[in-house]
Amino acid sequence: MGQQEKVSTSLAGAVSEGISASLAAVDAELDRRYPGDPGTRQPVHTVYVPGNVFDADTVRSWGDQALAALDEHAPDAASFAAVLGLTDDLAEDVYSRVRAKLEREPIEDLRVDFEDGYAGRDEDQDAARAARLISEAYAKGTAAPYMGIRMKCMESAVRDRGIRTTDVFLTGLLENGGLPDGLVLTLPKVTYPEQVSAFVRLLEAFEKAHGLDAGRLGFEIQIETSQSILATDGTAAVARMIGAAEGRATGLHYGTFDYSACLGVSAAYQASDHPAADHAKAIMQVAAAGTGVRVSDGSTNVLPVGSKEHVHEAWRLHYGLTRRALARAYYQGWDMHPGHIPTRYAAVFAFYREGFEAAAKRLSAYANHAGGDVMDEPATAKALSSYLLRGIDCGALDTAEVDALTGMNRAALDRFAAPRRGDLTASAE
Repeated sequence: MGQQEKVSTSLAGAVSEGISASLAAVDAELDRRYPGDPGTRQPVHTVYVPGNVFDADTVRSWGDQALAALDEHAPDAASFAAVLGLTDDLAEDVYSRVRAKLEREPIEDLRVDFEDGYAGRDEDQDAARAARLISEAYAKGTAAPYMGIRMKCMESAVRDRGIRTTDVFLTGLLENGGLPDGLVLTLPKVTYPEQVSAFVRLLEAFEKAHGLDAGRLGFEIQIETSQSILATDGTAAVARMIGAAEGRATGLHYGTFDYSACLGVSAAYQASDHPAADHAKAIMQVAAAGTGVRVSDGSTNVLPVGSKEHVHEAWRLHYGLTRRALARAYYQGWDMHPGHIPTRYAAVFAFYREGFEAAAKRLSAYANHAGGDVMDEPATAKALSSYLLRGIDCGALDTAEVDALTGMNRAALDRFAAPRRGDLTASAE
């Protein structure tokens, strides 16, 4: 070792202490408002099924219909790859994983819909039935990982109905075994932060009525109006909505068609890749960054039904929109028809398998201080680990192959993904 340098300072310790004291409130505010990603699994999609249609076999039925669509319109890897433009090295792997996923877990997130998609005549009965069937599905192990309802919004014309349906559904869950871990509630057509606050008061009242832990019930906020992006005073209302949720917000979901119509976009041009959609989702993404609230893209209403030519065209459109969303860090979207889920999983699996080897090697090099042709920083290591974990969670990647390339087990990957800010010093095990 060489000669050690003399180290001198000019400021008294009291200066540092004073600065820290002056920033204590800011430190606390950062921890409260920006806790980081929760580190839990995020579903790759949400499926909406009308409350009057939802039944005990809905999840399995969607999987069977999706498999039937593959059998009819792309019965092997080569034909599926030709439709979507998959490379030869991905074709067989993606196709086999899609079929296995449709057999094992066809839906990752299901919302029983009591809003736009609902056409029932007895909402009380349908909400109670949904609670019973969801409870039974979790008890039998046949549920999607995440399930819940979309109630009506907090606007005056339907507010009482939305409150009652929420009450009926949640009460039904408690009467049929309790609130499942995968429970998700979606509040639609939110325009003002005060509507979010009102929903928080509703959930607080329910928790108190049943002796539940405060904050047990969270919810997603659906962004479907221009006012939810830009308030009358010029501020980003969606950021204020996250604050108004008081820690209960779990997601922001973009409503493609309501939002587009709100801005006057013609029906033929209402799509998730329209510039108006990109603007709204960019604002949502920035508002949610670091808060633990996740952003979901919308859907396409072009259904893969009818002739083989039309099905293939609709598949290419859906696949392309899904890949586009993934590249923009929207890791979740909506699927409106069983025929959409083969291309949902194909796009997701191709996305993770294409980048798997490079991401794994970069993370391994970073963790082992091995250098390489890319100089990564802690934040990038976090993104690399999150990428691999998302791939594992959805079935695109296998734990063993990730372990083999990174030298890390799941616990080490989780530490690199760092749910809280600043904790980016995990090492491989």
